[in-house]
Amino acid sequence: MHPGVRHQVGSSASRLGVGINLLLVALKLAAGVLSGSVSAVADGLNNLMDAAASIITWAGFKMAAKKADAEHPFGHGRYEYLAGLGAAVLIMVVGVELARSGVGEILRPTPLKLSPLLFGVLGLSILVKAWMAYYYGRLGRRMGSSAFKAVAADSRNDALATGAVLLSALLFRWTGLQLDGWAAVIVALFIVHSGWGLVKETVSQLVGEAPAPELVDYISEKIGRHHQVLGIHDLIVHDYGPGRRYVSAHVEMPGDEDPLVTHEIIDSIERRFLEEDHIHLIIHYDPVPRE
Repeated sequence: MHPGVRHQVGSSASRLGVGINLLLVALKLAAGVLSGSVSAVADGLNNLMDAAASIITWAGFKMAAKKADAEHPFGHGRYEYLAGLGAAVLIMVVGVELARSGVGEILRPTPLKLSPLLFGVLGLSILVKAWMAYYYGRLGRRMGSSAFKAVAADSRNDALATGAVLLSALLFRWTGLQLDGWAAVIVALFIVHSGWGLVKETVSQLVGEAPAPELVDYISEKIGRHHQVLGIHDLIVHDYGPGRRYVSAHVEMPGDEDPLVTHEIIDSIERRFLEEDHIHLIIHYDPVPRE
């Protein structure tokens, strides 16, 4: 995806997330306060953190879209990875806070005043969050965005957390058994585990993880399509953020070929990668004898 289009899509999707989460915050806080449900209020605060995560994601896309400058000659694409890390850390914070609220509810149960408003808000929230998990997950895979993958995982966790709150409310209504706290703790452990996985993924990208074998094979195969290319070695991929890859490779070509012709072939290969894949390819020419 072209960096400019990536920025527009990312910013638009992030603003959508902020708006939806703030609406859910207002609905859940109102329903939670009126019903006396601590878990519903905690779930509403969870959505407030989600809105903050969406703001971080939006800021990450905005910063990543900045053009290269003297201090950052390879651009600012890694800001998107930082946004993904920030969202992942927020997921873990939410999980810990949800666990703390759950333990408090187990130790000091609060009476509930169930109402149709509470059930309606919780049911609507589950549907909305399930849709957001699908939407942001698909967008994250399409764009290769760790930030949107984190938001998708968070939305999925929210749907589970709200489902636990709804289930405990239904059990209380049907049996009088109050399990809000236990449900919150179980979901919180799942959320923390998921958040930790996302933290490791984004940190790995920031420190400079090895390129995917599929990418290396694709680059090698595409360079090797030209009949003058006799071999490829020492291929190195430098990742400065989504859509900002710099690749260097030693390419073996016939040593008896006119240097001007060889130079033009190398230029055409490099241009093709930049135009079609947004990869800045630098080829080192290795002249070898024909077999």
